Parts: sequence; C-alpha cells; structure tokens
Amino acid sequence: MVNLSLFTVKAVIILDGEGKRLYSKYFHAPHEPTSPDSLAGSSKKQKEFESNLFNKTHGQNADIMVLNDHLVLYREYVDVSLYLIGGIDENELVLQEAFNGLKDALELILDTGIDKRNIQEHYDMVVLAVDEFIDDGIILETDPATIASRVTKPPSKDIPLNIELSEKGLLSAWGFAKSKLAERLQQGL
Repeated sequence: MVNLSLFTVKAVIILDGEGKRLYSKYFHAPHEPTSPDSLAGSSKKQKEFESNLFNKTHGQNADIMVLNDHLVLYREYVDVSLYLIGGIDENELVLQEAFNGLKDALELILDTGIDKRNIQEHYDMVVLAVDEFIDDGIILETDPATIASRVTKPPSKDIPLNIELSEKGLLSAWGFAKSKLAERLQQGL
C-alpha cells in the first residue's frame, strides 16, 4: 500500500565549500513514529549526515542521489552546496520541481549570485524564502517568482502618519480616518 502524505521533505541544507553548515532545517512529520535514526532529533546525527553528504556529493556532476535511505537533490555553486532531502519513497519529480523552485527563487533573491558571502549577507531573505517554500516538511510553493516576491516585497508607498496624542492629534487622526472611509465608500458605489 502506498503511503500518501503531504510531508515530503525531510531537510533543506546549505553547506559551504568546506562542508560546514550555513543553513539547515530538518523536518519530522507528526504522524510518523519517532525513531532513533531520525535526523530531526539529534544534532550529532545531523552533523554526521551533513559531513557524509558533503563527502559524497562534492565535485560530482550528478544532481540526484540516494544516501542512507534518503533521496538527495543537490546543486553545487562556486563555494556553496544547496541540498533538498526527501524520503526514499517520495516522488522524484515532485521533489525535483520543488528543488528547482527553491534554487531559482534564491537566484532571484540573491541578485549577484548564490555564494557564501551573499547568503551570509542576505541570510534573513534566505530563511524567509525557505519558510515560504516549505512548512514543516510540506511543500507550499514551487513558483520561484512567487517565493521571491513574497520575500522581497517593497515597502508600501503610503504616507507615514505622525499622530500626536493630544486633542489636536486625535482630531487630525479622526479627520484622516473619516476622509479615507468616505473615499472607500465612494469607490464602492
């Protein structure tokens, strides 16, 4: 019997050119039993897995492999390696589409390219991109433009309000709110 689940991704990992962790996020589905071999539970096992992963993939020309009963999709850049880890029984095409979406979104977000320095400078946007891409092991979005637009939204062009907490300031705020409400009502009619 096929185990159908939305929880498809086990981890997203970014390692530098020496195999050291720049970013990692491990997931464990709540309906799966916790096993002592689970990567999500132990930091020591995560480090061992990442070290083994880097040793097996560094300098290889492939983009997908099986390692320790995990399906690994990866891409090497100049001094960074990007990994998406899934279960051995997951659909490779779904994981490949998700990985391409994340990779392309990071390329859009990091304008000057994916490298260690750029990831460290824009770490907040990388973390937000991964969070927009996946939540608790469930793939939410695979379109790179959508992920990038959610992460790099420009600030709104509304005029900032300086509200005073005096009688004049409160009357000013009341007048502003009243005029905005009148505009909205006129637009609706």
